[in-house]
Amino acid sequence: MAEDHTHVQEFFSARAADWDARFPDDGPAYAAAVATLGLKPGNTVLDAGCGTGRALRPLRAAVGPEGTVLGVDLTPAMLDAAVRAGRGGHGRLLLGDVARLPLRYRSLDAVFGAGLIAHLPEPEANLRELARVVRPGGLLALFHPVGRAALAARQGRQITPGDLRAEGNLRPLLAASGWRMTSYVDEDARFLALAARQD
Repeated sequence: MAEDHTHVQEFFSARAADWDARFPDDGPAYAAAVATLGLKPGNTVLDAGCGTGRALRPLRAAVGPEGTVLGVDLTPAMLDAAVRAGRGGHGRLLLGDVARLPLRYRSLDAVFGAGLIAHLPEPEANLRELARVVRPGGLLALFHPVGRAALAARQGRQITPGDLRAEGNLRPLLAASGWRMTSYVDEDARFLALAARQD
């Protein structure tokens, strides 16, 4: 496993047990972000870097019992926390790496990624892998329950010009990875960038 992946696993393994307790009020923000995908009953959707599975319930509600919800995460402790929180019944949880997804070409209707972009070791290649598994016109939602400025303040840091979530950086990154950004919101209450899979 790459050093970057090891760092991500260590970071989240150390925080998995109390992750949900640290952010207990994020549920409505996740549900609202999932709603922007416009999923339909029977769709197939991936929660990439699903963590403790906070998006799984709204994703399941959107695709219905006939749809498929997959949650992939690199960190076993996060997946264990998702099961303990009772979220495993809303989707199939897979231990895996978004750099090499165990999914067929064009097999998904959408991908939801909460907090994902900041933890991708090779953002362009990793976003290209997400594009590989999504049908043309399918959607990608890159979400965080607070905006860039609020997150930086929470972490005691400044936003840097190289921040991948800045619109001027994210738009060309997505374009180079097989996506076309369709909307961008960065406000205190949420960060949400939507993109469509290019043909």
